[in-house]
Amino acid sequence: MKFLKNVVPLLIGVLLIWYSYHRSTPEQIDTTIAYMKQVSPWLIFLSILFGILSHLSRAWRWKYIFQPLGYKPRYINSLLTVLSAYFINLGIPRAGEVSRAASISTYEKIPFDQSFGTIVAERVIDLLVLFSLIAFVLFFQTDELIKFVFKEDFSFTKLLAVFALLFSAAVMGFLILKKSKLPVAVKLKKFSQGVWEGFWSLKKMSRKGAFLVHTLFIWGMYVLMFYVVALSIPETAKLPLIAILTAFVVGGLSMSTTNGGIGIYPIAIQQILLLYDVPPESGLAFGWIIWIAQTVLVITTGFLSLVLLPIVNRK
Repeated sequence: MKFLKNVVPLLIGVLLIWYSYHRSTPEQIDTTIAYMKQVSPWLIFLSILFGILSHLSRAWRWKYIFQPLGYKPRYINSLLTVLSAYFINLGIPRAGEVSRAASISTYEKIPFDQSFGTIVAERVIDLLVLFSLIAFVLFFQTDELIKFVFKEDFSFTKLLAVFALLFSAAVMGFLILKKSKLPVAVKLKKFSQGVWEGFWSLKKMSRKGAFLVHTLFIWGMYVLMFYVVALSIPETAKLPLIAILTAFVVGGLSMSTTNGGIGIYPIAIQQILLLYDVPPESGLAFGWIIWIAQTVLVITTGFLSLVLLPIVNRK
C-alpha cells in the first residue's frame, strides 16, 4: 500500500506530461520550446536566488519554535535538514517532514516527537498564509476562478449547497472519529494533538515578531521567484499582479497532487492563464520554466545537504 502511495502520484505526473505532449501539435511544441529558450538567464538566476533566500529564512525561523521547548539547534543543521527534506519529498511525498524531524533529532539530540511537533506548527502557519492568499484571490477574482473550476454557468445556490454538504460531512466525520477506536482514527487524533502542541509552542515563543517577519519574508520570496519568471515572457510580463497571484495560488495548490508537482504544475499554470488570454504555449512554457528552475535547485541543494549533514556533525 505504501508503495502505491509513493508510485501512483509519480505515475500520474508522468501520464500528465505524456498527455500534454500528445495533445499538442508539433507547431505548439516548437513554440513552447522557443519561449523557454528566449528566457533571460538573469531572471532565472533571480528566481533561484529568491528560492534560496526563502530556504535560508525558513531554517532560521524554525529555530524560534524550538526555544520554548528548551533547545537551540545549530543553524547549519536547521538549514541542511530543511533542504534535504525538500529533496526527499520529490521522491516520497510527505516523507521529507519525517526525515527532517529525524535528522534534527539525531544531530541535535532533540526528541523526535517534539521536533516533529515544531514542523507541524510551521505547516499550520504556512497553511494560514496560503488560505489568506486563497481568500484574497477568491475575493478579487471570483468570476475567473468560477470559470476555471466549473467551465459552465455558475449557480451560487448550487455552490452554497455543495459547501453545506461538505461542512455537514466534515462535522459528522469528526464526531465519528472522536469516538472511534480504529487505528486510522487514533492516528488522526494524534495528529490533531500534534497540531495543538505546535500551536502551544508558538504561543510560548518569545520572538513572535521575528517569526512573523520571517514568515512574511518567506512567502514574499515565493511570490517574487514566480513573478520574475513572468517578466521573461512577453505575454505574461504584461499581466496584472492579481493575475500573477492567482496563478501562483493555483500552481501552489497543484504541487501536492504529484511528486513535486511534476506534470500537473505546468498544466495548472497554463490552464489558469488561459483565463487572462495568455496563449497556451506561453502559459505552458512559463509553468515549465518555474518548475524546472526550482526543481533543479531542490535536487542540487538537497543532495548536497544529505552529503554534508554527517560531515558537519563529525565529532
